[in-house]
Order: sequence, then C-alpha cells, then structure tokens
Amino acid sequence: MKSKLFHLLSAVAVAAIAFAASPVQAAKIRVVTTLTDLADFAREIGGDHVDVFSIATGVEDTHGVPMKPSFVPVMNRADLMVSVGFGCEHAFLPALLEASKNPRIQYGHPGYVDCSPGIAPLSVPKSTDHSEGDVHPYGNPHYMLDPVLAKTAIQHIYDALVAIAPQYQADFTGNRDAYLTKLDAKIVQWQAEAKGLKGVKFISYHEEWDYFAERFGMKVFGTIELKPGIDPTPRHIEQTITGMKAEHVPIVIREPQFPEKVPQLIAKQTGATLVKLPIMPGGVPHTDTYIEMMDYIIHTLVAAEAKRG
Repeated sequence: MKSKLFHLLSAVAVAAIAFAASPVQAAKIRVVTTLTDLADFAREIGGDHVDVFSIATGVEDTHGVPMKPSFVPVMNRADLMVSVGFGCEHAFLPALLEASKNPRIQYGHPGYVDCSPGIAPLSVPKSTDHSEGDVHPYGNPHYMLDPVLAKTAIQHIYDALVAIAPQYQADFTGNRDAYLTKLDAKIVQWQAEAKGLKGVKFISYHEEWDYFAERFGMKVFGTIELKPGIDPTPRHIEQTITGMKAEHVPIVIREPQFPEKVPQLIAKQTGATLVKLPIMPGGVPHTDTYIEMMDYIIHTLVAAEAKRG
C-alpha cells in the first residue's frame, strides 16, 4: 500500500518539477508546514510576504496525516518546510520529502525547519522496542500544547524567514514581536483562568497532554490507549475505570482523531465529564488559530472541572 502510494507521489513529483521556481523569483515565500499551528505562526510572522500551506487540516492524527498526491507539487515549489520535530511526522513526512524532488527543503538544508531544538523533551523512552507501541525515541513531540514552549517554534520560523528573505527582516521582526506580545498576554490570562485546574487528574486517549499538564498543573492519570498507537483491550478499559473511580478522576479527554465509543463508555461508568479537545487549530469548530484553540481548551476544561463542584 505504502509502496503504491510512494510511486504515485513520485510520478506527480516528476510532473511538477517543471513548475519549480527559485525563492528569488517567487512573488511570495512559499511555506509548507506539517501541522496547522505551525501554519498559523508562519502566517502571523510572514504576513503579506508568505504563502502558507499546511499538510494537516487539524482533525488528523499528527503522527499519521494521510498522504495525498496533491501535496507533492506544493512541496516541490516550497521554499520552507516547517516541522514539529522529535519524530512527530515520521509516518508521512520522509516519503513526501523524497517524492517532492525539492533539494531546498530536504533534511539538513536551509529550507528544512525543525522547530524542536531548544525544547527539553518529556517522556523520552528507555526502550524503543515495538512491543511498547508506537513510541517516540526522541521524547513526546506534543510540546506545542504548552504555549510557552510554542514560542520556541515561533522563533525558529522567524529565523528561517529572515534567513531566506533578509530584505523583509524589519517586517518579520515587527510581526513576531506583535504576536508574542499578544501571546504573552494570553498566557497570563490562561494561567489565571486555569488556577482551578491545578492538581486535577484526567485521562486522554493518546499521550498528547504531558506538556499542557505540566504548564497548568494538571495530573495525567493515564491513557485510553493500551500503549501509544495500540487500541485498548477490554481488560485495560476495566482497569482504567476501576482506577479512575478509586482516584476520583473527573475528566476524560477525547482528541478529534479518535473514536468516541470507548471514551464515552469510560466517562459514563466513572461519572467523569467527557470533553473533545483539539490538539491543533481546526480540530473543532471555531479554533482556526492557535490562540483560539488554546482559549477553547482552557475554557472547556475549566467548565468540566466546575461541574464537579
């Protein structure tokens, strides 16, 4: 299946080569991002100087965004390719990069932007054996759900834009500073609003909330998945329900890319509140930007915790 898809992507890439243009000739800097939060940051910083395309739309599994032939010509013409890093996109990005036939955006080249340098990873596994599930050898890659750490990604995108188009540095600097001022104000607001969440336990479907929990003082009780990427067994579900009852865990988080049936069952059996939370902009309605997404997450969790009182 993957082989057939790769050959299809390669065929499209060959056809697209003729349309490639250099960054100097481009009317705008063409930025491709893996995820929608990175796309939002690129638009905020780049302003009128960038044309941004996100491979993900917001509702996918960040580790398995479906590969489409239409992505290849877009990547073939890209000046920058922006990724989360820590192996988050390992299931789809390497094949797309190879199929793109674009030397500018390959690993190790200036057009490839990894936003993870400077982030201290959580949950680095002691073993990467396949029996442990779809583990991330470099650590948990979901740092973007901590808005303070998201500022590191913003800086990497800014640096890459300045490097490729230094003539626009003043504009990029002004845009970055204005956005960071807005984001910093929201962080203060979110921390104030989330005071009641300190110490509150929750479970989620996948282990995507470690950085968020650390920033806002929540406690990860466990995951619905048996192991990363492995569906829960009946025994695991039963143990999760028993443990949640004993520890009075009040919140179950379901991310949009996962089915609702098991989270709904666990919430019903334990009396916990089930919430559907996006992991990137666009995951649920009215979360088109990073700030809108974080607003939604904080407000939804605060409302869920208020039900317990």
